[in-house]
Amino acid sequence: MTRKSGDAGRSTIRDVAARAGVSASTVSRVLGGEYPVSAATRGRVMRAVRELDYVADARAKAIAGAGTPTLAFVLEDITGPSFAHMAHGVEREATRLGHLCLVCSTEGDVRHELEFVEMMRAQRAAAVILVGGAADTPEYRERTHRMADSLASAGSRLVLCGRPPLDPGAPVTVIEYDNEGGAYTLVAHVLAQGHRRVLYLGGRADHTTALGRERGYFAAHRARGLDPDPSLVLHGDFTRDSGHRLMQQALKDGLEFSAVVAATDMVAAGALTALHEAGLTVPDDVSLAGYDDIPFARDLHPALTTVHVPYEELGRLAVRTALERTPGAPDEHLLLGTHVVVRGSVAPPPPSR
Repeated sequence: MTRKSGDAGRSTIRDVAARAGVSASTVSRVLGGEYPVSAATRGRVMRAVRELDYVADARAKAIAGAGTPTLAFVLEDITGPSFAHMAHGVEREATRLGHLCLVCSTEGDVRHELEFVEMMRAQRAAAVILVGGAADTPEYRERTHRMADSLASAGSRLVLCGRPPLDPGAPVTVIEYDNEGGAYTLVAHVLAQGHRRVLYLGGRADHTTALGRERGYFAAHRARGLDPDPSLVLHGDFTRDSGHRLMQQALKDGLEFSAVVAATDMVAAGALTALHEAGLTVPDDVSLAGYDDIPFARDLHPALTTVHVPYEELGRLAVRTALERTPGAPDEHLLLGTHVVVRGSVAPPPPSR
């Protein structure tokens, strides 16, 4: 068993350095993120931090006024418009409450996410906000539960924003919005216009956000006694390129549909381009709807019917709930509503349809 030096047997930075085979100053650089360090060295240091359950003592710095209280915002892709609006809400609320906001874009790399969370734990960040859907697997739940426990042991708080909740008892705050309900209402609106063959351009089949919206698509059909053709449900991702590719494929395969519902506004934008390239107009030939209500949705031609998600409010609420939480209070699980924004891209199907 590794001997722990320092008060009460707690591991020190020298213990971490010895375990990783580097100098104490290198450990400090990795944890502080102030200087470039090779990926291999960084990996050894973070592994030693986890194995020794090391937490840097940042309290003395904060008491001395040398540090600013921080919180972290972790997302997969910072270029996504919806995430950018949520980040704006996080930053504004953090600033209002006197905290510095650090943003990490993981690009889907789970290892990068874990390393960043460990760094925030070492620096005793007030909260770590994980954003966006994920595959709800046993591995995800175990990994995220460990992160929550680790942060809680350092006096921090894990906030899941739009991510799958964990099992009862995990020290987390969960902020969600009604993915399935928003999609249900949107598809019900499209069906109410008289459409019966509605093409759905969805996201990854294992992604919880995508799955929630897909469930809403099916539920709206069932509520009207309809059984949608499985061939009308296509999977890709939440990007414009995916919408363009899936729409081209649907047209090439000769699928029959009079309306298209896209899993995001970005997917809808790609689908709109593909429809225009095929000589089809919206909504005269095909109706089109999206999801998210990002700002450019109203600037498309025609303006896009979509589902409004309060992304900025989600960000503000995530910060406020975590930072203003009373110690020992029950864990919170909040669900925000969504609503359909009707614009010009959806109309009754043409007579030939």
